[in-house]
Amino acid sequence: MTRHADHAAAGQTPPASASAGQASPPAGRLGADAVTLGYDRRIISTDLTVAIPDKSFTVIVGPNACGKSTLLRALSRLLRPSAGQVLLDGKAISSYKAKEAARIVGLLPQSSIAPDGITVVDLVARGRYPHQGLIRQWSATDEAAVAAAMAATGITDLRERHVDELSGGQRQRVWAAMALAQETPILLLDEPTTFLDIAHQIDLLDLFADLHEAGNTLIAVLHDLNHAARYATHLIAMKDGRVVAQGPPAEIVTAELVHRVFGLDCMVIDDPATGTPMIVPRARRRGTGEPAAG
Repeated sequence: MTRHADHAAAGQTPPASASAGQASPPAGRLGADAVTLGYDRRIISTDLTVAIPDKSFTVIVGPNACGKSTLLRALSRLLRPSAGQVLLDGKAISSYKAKEAARIVGLLPQSSIAPDGITVVDLVARGRYPHQGLIRQWSATDEAAVAAAMAATGITDLRERHVDELSGGQRQRVWAAMALAQETPILLLDEPTTFLDIAHQIDLLDLFADLHEAGNTLIAVLHDLNHAARYATHLIAMKDGRVVAQGPPAEIVTAELVHRVFGLDCMVIDDPATGTPMIVPRARRRGTGEPAAG
């Protein structure tokens, strides 16, 4: 059964949440207020405002080069806006000391390079760095956090292996464990399922869903629309550096929105397992390259 009719085909106006481009100024712990983002002289986004709902599982989707990873870098303090500001608890995130910010906001980057010869347990332990200081050194609490993070990501049996001898999927789980060991209330995930097979993708997303249910705020960039619609409590759809729509997936994911953002002809139906929106591309006639009728 089709979950959302194609509003354009029906001659109807899309829902307000799907047609609204920008959000109101940030009201949660983390958000971007009228930021301009880019690299050198190449501007990606201008006057971009995004509010991240507290204790949400927010997923950012959009076509390649639309600005979603750039936005995540800004939210993580890795990229400083040339205008506007990223706010954390009402203050510019750039005003925080590095360790202070890292105790609140963690990041699982899209790609990372481990130091040569480092073992799995030593790399995961680096997630505890923001909690160390001149007085507070390594403790039983740190040891427990590292062990729990490795257990949660299924890498305990790899603890003494060298990271550079692992498969791509295993390395991704090690980096995820390091992010978990940081124990931040806000966690940013840049394409966290990269290099993972489908079973491990679901395992990792289920783990992040558990973290969300425990009260953490998660912000992820995902390419798989069906994963995004299944796991997100708040969805942000971007195109050409701006927000096209945002809100709960059940309210904003329509065939019209998917076509507008991705140029994909599809149906949106109920996921038989979860009842969340599921995107089904329209079939093509074999040998013609033309969309099938109906």
